[in-house]
Order: sequence, then structure tokens, then C-alpha cells
Amino acid sequence: MEDVLSAKVGLLLRQRGLYLVSAESCTGGLLGHRITNVPGSSDYFLGGVIAYADSAKQVLLGVRAETLARFGAVSRETVLEMARGVRERLCPPDMDITRLIGVAISGIAGPGGGTPEKPVGFTWIALSTPEGEGAWLYQWSGHRLQNKEASAEQALRLVLAYLEGHGLPTG
Repeated sequence: MEDVLSAKVGLLLRQRGLYLVSAESCTGGLLGHRITNVPGSSDYFLGGVIAYADSAKQVLLGVRAETLARFGAVSRETVLEMARGVRERLCPPDMDITRLIGVAISGIAGPGGGTPEKPVGFTWIALSTPEGEGAWLYQWSGHRLQNKEASAEQALRLVLAYLEGHGLPTG
């Protein structure tokens, strides 16, 4: 079955001469999987980083230890640093970073790991773009795979909204 959302994101990236990079935690590469299922995605998807552990977020994406200690891995602050970090680290030396969009996901897929403050399904998604950055909180209510799928789907929807000229989504 064709992934219409991923294909539409790819078409708009190609039309605008932009590129996408991803930083994933709770989705474990599902977003990158969806993007690369579209034939020709190497034209606009440079790659992604799966940074599941806090140490990987620090080493691979430049998330500060202070951010993780103060706010936790699943936080607005961390996901913004992830999106910014993947954009900076995967930008080729011969490319202007203003042609690159970074998307990041960090959440609690479940079934364990939730707390009263951050229950299972609690997920942050961020975009780092040439026009600025933003992060959005979601609360999914499914089981592990459903929560991962909802996160990847919403990340694509946020990228699509940005590419369609709506700027950074609000809310």
C-alpha cells in the first residue's frame, strides 16, 4: 500500500529544493522507514539518527546533559535540541543549512515507562527549519506500536503543514 502522506512530503521537498533529516527516539526508525519507502526518497532525505538512549542523544545529536537532567528525555527542551542537532550534524559541508529541515520525536511508547507526569503515549515532536523551530506535545492512547505509528504519522503531518506554506504549526 502506498504511503500517500510520505509521498506528498517527498514531492513538496523535491519541488522546493529542500531536504529532510530525522532524529528518532521512541519511534526507533519508523519515521525514516516510512520516508524511505517512497521511491526516489534519496533525492530529499539525507538520513536519520535513532538515539534511543540518553547517551546517544548526547553523543550523536548534541543534546546537553544539563537538558536531560533537568527536563528528561521526553521534553520540549530535549526534542528541540534533537531537531536542531540532527539538522546541524547531517548537513553536508557543501550544503546551505537553510535548505534543511530537521524533525525529532521523543516519547513514551509503552507499555511501561510512564509516570503520572509523563504517562504512556506522552510524546514530543519538534521541527527545526530555516524559519525557526517549534515543538508540540501529543498524548496517544494506544498500545506500543499504535503510539509509535501515531508519532511517525504526526511528524509527517507537521512537516507537510510546514511545506504547504503554513509556517510552523501552532498548538
